Amino acid sequence: MLTQRQEKFTQNLFKGLTQRESWIQAGYSDRYALEQIDIHACQLANTDKIKIRLNELNDSLTNPLIADKEERLKILSEIARGNLLDYQETGADGGYLSIGKESPNTRAISEITTTTKDDTALVTKVRLHNPVPAIDLMNKMERVYDERPQYDDHRTYNLIFTGEEAKNNFERLTSGERPQLKEGNGQNSEVEDAEIQGEEA
Repeated sequence: MLTQRQEKFTQNLFKGLTQRESWIQAGYSDRYALEQIDIHACQLANTDKIKIRLNELNDSLTNPLIADKEERLKILSEIARGNLLDYQETGADGGYLSIGKESPNTRAISEITTTTKDDTALVTKVRLHNPVPAIDLMNKMERVYDERPQYDDHRTYNLIFTGEEAKNNFERLTSGERPQLKEGNGQNSEVEDAEIQGEEA
């Protein structure tokens, strides 16, 4: 049986939140560094009891009135695959639009407008949905994107230079100049006199 926080964590995962978001919103401590939260959240998400509960929640959605994942992907695929050429035909009078029940990818159509030109000719315009959001949403559903969090490293380091030449060489390196190599030994003379202390300031 799950604790109240474990149930909340599972419900959050089920809603589509990331493991980190699910952990924090379930009320688990957020005093850890983000890396530690991610480790704890991942470990909890991979326990058998959480997996079993997630399966129960997924099984409860088996309802013909609710679009399952496969149906949602089909709808998004139609939007992503929409092409105006699918609705154009050529006849004796030239090109015209033909949209019917048999037309492919009709969910890609966002708007159809018909206007009269010169009191005789009908002009029909078709506008399609932008396929990029549909593709992006499918990628998220399939977890194509790398979900590992990106961290900003705010650590600072003290640099100790053993001479003015080493300091000048380091400034040249950080400004984008290419280092010069000493002849013969292949060592980088630009940085050999610079020492980086690995302590956080």
